[in-house]
Amino acid sequence: MPLRHDDQIVIGHGSGGRLTRDLVEKFFKPYLSNPPLSEGNDFARVGIPPSISKDGQLAVSTDAHIVSPLFFPGGDIGRLSVCGTVNDVSMSGAQPLYITAGFILEEGFPIASLAKILASMQAAAAEADIQVVAGYTKVVEKGKADGIFITTSGIGWITGGHRIAGDQAKPDDVVIISGNLGDHGIAVLAARGELGFETEVVSDVAPLNKMIQQLLAAAPHTHVLRDPTRGCLLYTSDAADALLCLYP
Repeated sequence: MPLRHDDQIVIGHGSGGRLTRDLVEKFFKPYLSNPPLSEGNDFARVGIPPSISKDGQLAVSTDAHIVSPLFFPGGDIGRLSVCGTVNDVSMSGAQPLYITAGFILEEGFPIASLAKILASMQAAAAEADIQVVAGYTKVVEKGKADGIFITTSGIGWITGGHRIAGDQAKPDDVVIISGNLGDHGIAVLAARGELGFETEVVSDVAPLNKMIQQLLAAAPHTHVLRDPTRGCLLYTSDAADALLCLYP
């Protein structure tokens, strides 16, 4: 019989047996549980909420999240994984509805850290008003991963006949920036100790879907949206060419 392990991840947590069940029941479900997830299937049975027009299109996005350190000023890999996918779906003008999440855990990873990451995902999902409806967990041997990797996929619903995409950009478009550029990159680099100076800058990682819906209500002619996760903005004009990039 496998021994119980509540302090750190062991290979048995990825076996699909009792340890896997215990990990899901004791740590994943308390943070991410909802009706579709609680059915315990290898799929999620979901629908379009009654409040949303059935005349529309699906928006689907997928992303993989690797960050070092896992916890940084203003967030962590859990918040980043939810917000990143919510925002990718939102850039189509869609209202994000559901997320799936896959976890690659390294043997020896502290379960207390996993719980903290899951709590962060729970808070970000509540902030965005979405549900994590399906998930999967694998465990790799010590040294084969950097603690934890998270892959997320998001599903949203586009209504209002919006056609928002990068190829819709036009000369003389007005570009509006919703906040400072590079906060996330600076916060992560500072947490790594790679800047050579101290800073109080914190990551601005946050779900933008509600802000985007307000924008589209006020300016329905909006035709390009971008989430410059790594603090990149390219600006060109007849007078100047400028490139600002800050990579975490």
